[in-house]
Amino acid sequence: MAALTFKIFRGDNGSGEFKEYKTDITEGMVVLDAVHQIQAESANDLACRWNCKAGKCGSCSAEINGKPKLMCMTRMSDLPTDQPVKIEPMHAFPHMRDLVADVSWNYTVKQRIKKFQPRKPDNEDGTWTVMQEDVERVQEFRKCIECFLCQDVCHVLRDHHLHDEFVGPRFLVYNAALEMHPLDTADRTYDLKYTDGIGFCNITKCCTKVCPEHITITDNAIIPLKERVVDRFYDPVRRVLRALTGKG
Repeated sequence: MAALTFKIFRGDNGSGEFKEYKTDITEGMVVLDAVHQIQAESANDLACRWNCKAGKCGSCSAEINGKPKLMCMTRMSDLPTDQPVKIEPMHAFPHMRDLVADVSWNYTVKQRIKKFQPRKPDNEDGTWTVMQEDVERVQEFRKCIECFLCQDVCHVLRDHHLHDEFVGPRFLVYNAALEMHPLDTADRTYDLKYTDGIGFCNITKCCTKVCPEHITITDNAIIPLKERVVDRFYDPVRRVLRALTGKG
């Protein structure tokens, strides 16, 4: 057992400061364990969002030593012990209290994306015939737990605050899950360019690096969507046809 110092952000609505706490760390503890222990010992009013403590609900997202992480999946043994552990709320969203950020903007964004629209059944019994590889292609995107760590690390949202113009990597993944579904018939390419702001992404792959579900966000979701936008709006033949017909 060893005592370790934590610097935890305390405050409301964007204002506050880091306060120091000490607590004993034992083998196998994760950061969320330490935060709960501090709540019990010396900061009963510390606000912290969490739920499953199994890395599947995405609730306990925070910034630990400057890096967006899930507190329940960050082991104390993986952190340096020669300096205080710094814990603060995600920076890309409005601060509410202590370690809690208001992520409700994400749910508003999700509502405006065109929903799944299946094609008519291929068979008389109301079923479809699809290739297994087409089914497997979108399975990776369904692993998302909506922790919004990818949103937090994205410089377009975090540093430039372009929330009105860019939906962020999480919802480009959501678009990809729908666009690449073998049965979906909806066309989201126009929205990707003009309302979702896919052009703002410069594929730094920072979102891929922080994903706790190891979704290959940039290579498997964002780049293929960018290619669809380029094919639609920047292919010279299609541009001529669009100019002549007003369609496409």
